[in-house]
Amino acid sequence: MASQDWFDKDFYAVLGVSKDVSEADLKKTYRKLARQFHPDSNPGDPKAEARFKEISEAHSVLSDPEMRREYDQVRAMGSGARFQAGGQAGGFEDVFGGMFGGGGQSYGGGQSSASFEDLLGGMFGGPGGPGGGPGFRGGPAKGRDLAANTTLDFATAINGETIKLQPAGGRPMNVKVPAGVSDGQKIRLKGKGEPSPNGGPAGDLVLTVTVRKHPVFERDGNNIRVVVPVTFVEAVLGATIEVPTLGGAPVKLKVAPGTPSGRVLRVKGRGVATAKATGDLLAEVQVAVPNRIPEAALAHLEAFAEAMPAENPRDELIARARS
Repeated sequence: MASQDWFDKDFYAVLGVSKDVSEADLKKTYRKLARQFHPDSNPGDPKAEARFKEISEAHSVLSDPEMRREYDQVRAMGSGARFQAGGQAGGFEDVFGGMFGGGGQSYGGGQSSASFEDLLGGMFGGPGGPGGGPGFRGGPAKGRDLAANTTLDFATAINGETIKLQPAGGRPMNVKVPAGVSDGQKIRLKGKGEPSPNGGPAGDLVLTVTVRKHPVFERDGNNIRVVVPVTFVEAVLGATIEVPTLGGAPVKLKVAPGTPSGRVLRVKGRGVATAKATGDLLAEVQVAVPNRIPEAALAHLEAFAEAMPAENPRDELIARARS
């Protein structure tokens, strides 16, 4: 947006906030208005679309501390005056005439043909000013960063995928989400933000990822965990069991005789694969106790209990608790 437009646009009024509004209240108000007037919520409504653009423009200026300060200064210097072509009353020359020798007077030793940005540049570090570079900040400004959120299912976050995003105030875009992203992770995509207002580099897109929980698998760093039930007989006598993998065929694992609940069996290389490392699949054994036991089996179980030596597996735990 050209700086001279700041004379004509009261961004505080656009958002319905006071000039001393805090950053938190500004963000809260913008989000409420953006949801209300977003084109997706008002399909085919050109007035809502225009209002949404107006809200986004105001927020893009006021949410940037430096740009907001410059906007306030420009508005204060203008005192409500308007830029008009041809040096008419109330125009550019009226606003700055007292500062630079009056309308049509020389600027820097010659006849003034400087634009609005040229003159402001002398005050804020632009051409002819202390900074010596274009624009308000001594050089081409980087475009504003955009923020977006996306929710991925567990498998997509592990394997990566190209998704379509619609950032607030931005254009739809295809974004490649790398394999191995985690819940809450922020991904900075260079050059996917707003374009520079004066020829600098584009801003970035900061994407926050939310990952849905999986009904079977759980992520543990670069490892994937799964709880695998085994029968009492399998745990006591040992067995070869099948364990599910994420997006692949089950693998066979050997359960050693006498395996207790909580023991972890490891499958190398079947976890999360990132650019730096690849994790494992961790299968945690859980001994399943049957809810109902047939009479014939119950008799054998009672005989088994009588044949076992009398011991209390909790004796050591109780002794350690008392020490």
